[in-house]
Formats: sequence, structure tokens, C-alpha cells
Amino acid sequence: MSNLKITDVRAILTEPEPGSRFTVVKVETSEPGLYGLGCASLRTRPLAVKAAIEDYLRPFLIGKDPADIEDIWQSAYVSSYWRSGPILNNALSGVDEALWDIKGKVAGMPVYDLIGGKAREAAAVYAHASASTPEEVENQAWGFIEEGYHYVRIQVATPGFATYGASGGEGHNRDPQDGPKWITTKADPADDRFAYAQRAGVYEPKPYMRSAIALMERIRSSVGWKVELIHDVHERLPTILAVDFAKEVEAFKLFYLEDLLPPHEIGWYERVREQCATPMAIGEIFNNPLEVVPLIYGRLIDFVRTRLSPIGGITPARKYAAMAELMGVRTAFQGPGNVSPVGQAAHLQVDLNISNFGVQEEAIYSEKILEIFPGAPTIRDGFMWSNGQPGLGIDINEELAAKYPHNEQGGGHFDNVRRADGTVVRP
Repeated sequence: MSNLKITDVRAILTEPEPGSRFTVVKVETSEPGLYGLGCASLRTRPLAVKAAIEDYLRPFLIGKDPADIEDIWQSAYVSSYWRSGPILNNALSGVDEALWDIKGKVAGMPVYDLIGGKAREAAAVYAHASASTPEEVENQAWGFIEEGYHYVRIQVATPGFATYGASGGEGHNRDPQDGPKWITTKADPADDRFAYAQRAGVYEPKPYMRSAIALMERIRSSVGWKVELIHDVHERLPTILAVDFAKEVEAFKLFYLEDLLPPHEIGWYERVREQCATPMAIGEIFNNPLEVVPLIYGRLIDFVRTRLSPIGGITPARKYAAMAELMGVRTAFQGPGNVSPVGQAAHLQVDLNISNFGVQEEAIYSEKILEIFPGAPTIRDGFMWSNGQPGLGIDINEELAAKYPHNEQGGGHFDNVRRADGTVVRP
């Protein structure tokens, strides 16, 4: 036990741009100027996470030795008795990453050195080629190849329908005053389901399947094997259609097919494995450390897609990765633009260290965001690079962050997409 103690734990909420609703945890210590940062960003419930951090974790942590990361994680995890869930785990992740940041600063080493050193010089990232037409997606993919990317996710709008990951289909981004074509005059205009349908459009599985397969055929024919291709289903297919879709796309040799099924239907992955060799990835909405265990143990997936914040931080992520390594499963941590640069810096520390790294989702931040978070990882030639500084290697300009408070008038929910009859579509 050292003489160093935790003196304060704060949640810093900032939204420099729409969609960048970040929650950053700052853990301060008894040594002047020594503090750590962690990411607890949950854009749909940020105030609940803030309350979990400041009202519950803060009094639990003050006075503890920040060096005791494992003990703090385990004790904080069970301190609420009922555990896991996105609110508690995001709060815990912010603390956990901040403690690793402190430990690295005390040691004068980046976190990846603390946990065993580099297994690679940089982390390969995948870019997002997403557009309303296959032609646009193809042009974007070629542009990424020319920039040096080796991995590209491809998504295209489904004409006449709402589509995940790409806009431009009929009914997508329509003016609600126009009224979508699929609502009859008998529909109750006060029915919340149809209000959502007006805004988000109607989704139907088979038109989506046909447009996605046509896109894959076009892109693979165009780029050949110059780049690995990724596609995200986003859980929206009925189970038997999901199995059929995985079989159909096998011919295009994807790097992986993402979120083919939702977490509560993971038993179907066994059926998928029986039918095809399309690589599978899942995990971005897992928030219980045990959810991924049967998938890894059964070798039913090929990539673990968890984001560090909803599973509790670097401490559990290392254990996920270690178990996956033993079963021949790689990582593909989720890291879109609603993960703060602090969270992406934490992802990178793990990415650089583990031997079973697969790929990292990239987030491209604006100059405004990078000014708030000096030291953020850089992306060039299709790779994310660390600056090699102690800890996570990143800081926050609190004065500048305070100029961009969270906009609490919207964004507190994930927009629903619905079938033509009004049934909600997951997620």
C-alpha cells in the first residue's frame, strides 16, 4: 500500500458537436497534479451514468489507494449488489481507465507497457464506406484503399426503406409533415409507433438482404482482394433469415459479418456455424462479463466486438481478450464517434498489447474535439498510433470542454425503426 490516495472523482460532460456526447471521468489524487482520465460515454443515458459516478462511486472510492486497480474493480462491481448493466459498467469503466492512466503516469510508462508491452507497432482500423447508392460506396471504398486502409465496412441504403448504417432510401430522413406512404388513413396520428415511422422510415428484411448482397457482389468484383470487407446486420433479421443471409454472403469472404443476431438469440450461432464459414462478430451491446463466454468457449464467433465502457474498462477487457485468445477468437473493439478520444486511447492500449488483436473500429474526430482532448491517438495509413506518453497519453482541456455542455433536449434514446405494420425492429 502506498501513501497515494484518491481525493475526488468527477464526471465531465461535454458535447462539442451533435453526436459527440462524451462523459469523461477524472480521478484526482493526493499528489498535486496527478490525476487520471477514463471514458464513461453512454450517449442515451449520460445523466444516469453521471449520478452513478458522483453519487455512488465517488464516496466509495475516496481514500482508497489508486494503485489497487483489481481490488477496486472487484469491490466496486459488487458494491451495488445487483451488478452489470450499461449504467453501472460505464461508470465503473470511467474509473477503471482513469486508474490505469494514473498507474502509467506514476510508472512513467504507457499502459500497454504496464500490461506486457507491444505486440505490434500500431492498431489496424477499419473505415466506413456508407452511402445511398452502390456507386458511392464503391468510390468511397477505393478512396480508403488509396489512403492505405486494409479494412473497410460497407453499408448501402435500401431503396424505398430505412437502412442501418446508410441514409438515402425512400422514407429515410423524410419530412414528418409529408407522411410516409405506408401509413393508411385509418392510422391513429397520435400513435407513437407511427410518429417514429415517419421519422425513421420502414424496415423490411428481404429488401435489405437483396440490396446488401448486391452491394457485396459489386464491391468484391471491383476491389478484388485489395481490402478486407466488413458488413453490419445490426441484429435486424429474423433468426432463420439471418442463417440464410450468412450462407449467401459466404461467397464474398468477408472479414466478418457483424451482429447477425441479438444477444438474447445467441443460441442460433450454432446453427449458423453448421451452415457456413462466414466469420462472425458480436458484442458491442454486451454489458455482462458472462454474455460472451458461451460464444467464445463454443468457438461460435470469430471476433469479440465489445466496447470497453459498457463492460467495465481495461481490467475486464484484458480478461475477455485472454479467454478469446485461448479459443482462437480475435478482438474487434467497437469505437465509433460517440466514444470519447479518452475511450479510444484506452482501446488502443489494449489493442497494442494483446496477441489476438483483429481490428479496431476507427473514430475520426474534428479539430474542435481534438483541441479539447490533446494527445488523442492519431490515424494514418489505415492504422491508429499511440504517442507513447505515460498512462493513456491523453488529457482534457476542462475549460474548453465546459463551453460545450450536453444538449439535454434530445438524444436520450436510440431512434426506433419499425416494420410496415408498426412493429419495432431491434435494436
